[in-house]
Amino acid sequence: MKHAFFIFVLLTLLAQAAQAQQTPAPKQPITLQPGRMQAQARPAPNRPDVPPQFPGGVQALSTFFQQNLKYPEAASVKQISGNVVMTFTVEADGHLTNPSVVQPLSPECDTEALRVLGQMPAWKPATRQGQPIATQVRLPIPFGNSEGLKVEQGKNKFE
Repeated sequence: MKHAFFIFVLLTLLAQAAQAQQTPAPKQPITLQPGRMQAQARPAPNRPDVPPQFPGGVQALSTFFQQNLKYPEAASVKQISGNVVMTFTVEADGHLTNPSVVQPLSPECDTEALRVLGQMPAWKPATRQGQPIATQVRLPIPFGNSEGLKVEQGKNKFE
């Protein structure tokens, strides 16, 4: 009986080792270089033709932050500055869902960024072939002496 159990364990380990050897090595990331990029023959089905936009554009978004963002006192005392990077989804009707902090700055700043994101008006949704679609947006929210505002979603950047 002990031999049967030993053989079972040995076969199980050999099977796992064989499966691990058959797993392909991870691919190296592709580095895009100027002059070597090619346009896609067919656009990806989940990529929007027109990205989502804050009502009034980037300048209005900057004004919205200036009017609504409160620099937390605890962050001010610690002289914390930088960006809290958030992601959220702009739904097909323009309202924002699924907010999350992907690059925190401090607990106080993160909480304030979530609060302000909750006050944002509906955005103009992204469109694909003329139809509104939900799109995830990555947005740095500036605190303190952070540099200018950049809105990123997918592969596109607005400055």
